[in-house]
Amino acid sequence: MAGQSDSSLSLFSPEEVEFIAEDELVEIVPNLRMDSLNFICGDYGPFYPQIAAQVPLWLAVALKKRGKCTIRPPQWMSIENLTQVLEGERDSHAFQPLPFHYVEISRLLFDHGRDDIPDVYMVRSLVEDIRDVRFHKVETNLQKFTASTVTWKNMSAMEVNIIRAFAGRALQAFYRHENEQVMPDSDRTQDRTPQVPSVRTKRNLKPR
Repeated sequence: MAGQSDSSLSLFSPEEVEFIAEDELVEIVPNLRMDSLNFICGDYGPFYPQIAAQVPLWLAVALKKRGKCTIRPPQWMSIENLTQVLEGERDSHAFQPLPFHYVEISRLLFDHGRDDIPDVYMVRSLVEDIRDVRFHKVETNLQKFTASTVTWKNMSAMEVNIIRAFAGRALQAFYRHENEQVMPDSDRTQDRTPQVPSVRTKRNLKPR
């Protein structure tokens, strides 16, 4: 997806990360009856009024735009849960458990389903505070980065995307540096080796 030569070290754009996040399942409540919807990625439905159903986020947004459903915000987006997560982020150096695509899911819901989110302004504020605290942790961890301390758990897609290129190239540099110490340059080793004449050559030389 990213147009760089080494895809394992390339960065995704925010739009690409958001595109991937759109496959996450969310719950909708249809307001009318609809037959099953058939797509290459799968079949969804049939849908019945006021009966909740799970669909990919991209489909939920599409139906929401057409006025055919409401979107139920996921449980982790409740004010109570987000408040606990924010307190945990501030009190610990570790990352608190959150959905891998929490940044992208919340952004899409704020953009397309804000009227379905209770206390949306408070929820948005909490999510932004959590994101800021976690991004600060990412910056701090990068400053302390060493090859023996790559054990960051519960990171989100956007956070992984930030450190992906740096961490990969840093580990490669550590690996090359260690190899240079273990395996010195063969040419230099040969230069330091004294040139000893062959015994056989000496024996074959006869005075005339």
